[in-house]
Amino acid sequence: MMTWGGLLRLGSALIVAALLQGCANTTNTGAIGLQRSQLLLVSSEAVNSQAAKGFQQLTSDARSKKLLNTDQAMTQRVRKIGQDLIAHVAVFRPDAQNWAWEINVFESDEINAFCAPGGKIGVYTGIVRKLQLSDDELAAVMGHEIAHALREHSREKVSQQVLSNVLTATVSAAAGIDSSLLDAGSNLLVHLPNSRAMELESDVIGLELMARAGYNPANASSTWKKMQRLSGGQQGAGFLSTHPANNDRITTLEAYVPTVLPLYEAALRARPPSRKH
Repeated sequence: MMTWGGLLRLGSALIVAALLQGCANTTNTGAIGLQRSQLLLVSSEAVNSQAAKGFQQLTSDARSKKLLNTDQAMTQRVRKIGQDLIAHVAVFRPDAQNWAWEINVFESDEINAFCAPGGKIGVYTGIVRKLQLSDDELAAVMGHEIAHALREHSREKVSQQVLSNVLTATVSAAAGIDSSLLDAGSNLLVHLPNSRAMELESDVIGLELMARAGYNPANASSTWKKMQRLSGGQQGAGFLSTHPANNDRITTLEAYVPTVLPLYEAALRARPPSRKH
């Protein structure tokens, strides 16, 4: 039977090996200069396959309930903005040009949107209607969600969970502690800080995408200001939240506007007058 020290050494070796093999960067830096390394222990194929199945199920369920793309004007608008953004994903990762992108609008009061791994985009009518989003603001929301897929944040979170499980099981076995007692601590230490980083980097990647697509980045932060007003200005604890507080997002977005503004101006100069927003 392995000793307490032996278990710790084995667990440490497994963790070190995982960190050495799993550290990577899924995207190019772009004009914003993003360089954070990511822990990637599971394959893109596995994550994307599951995401595609989930998106197909969601789409099928919505279709059966007659809640899929019911507002044709909104659907066309959402798809047009999405296609404008997708046209520039190669700046961050060239392979994303070949993803099987899909864009659907779901009839729901929920204030939400997403881009599942592999490029499956969903926008809920609630976020567009309740926030009365302009094209620039909608581009900021969709750019943010596309950024999650480009950065493979879902894959990164799954990898963090794998590492967390190894760490929890090793310490539990070595110290004779019920692993359930360690779950909350490992979640706090391993997951939440990175989740906050993921949200902020998705904001700024989305900001660059919208600028390159010809949507005014100076209007991105107004989306979060609208969310503040809708929620009565209430915010969760910024440090412990998996999403940054709205003021954090607004400050970060506005700080990066001067970096990407020349990209927006170049996009406007290159666009025929008939296509200006």
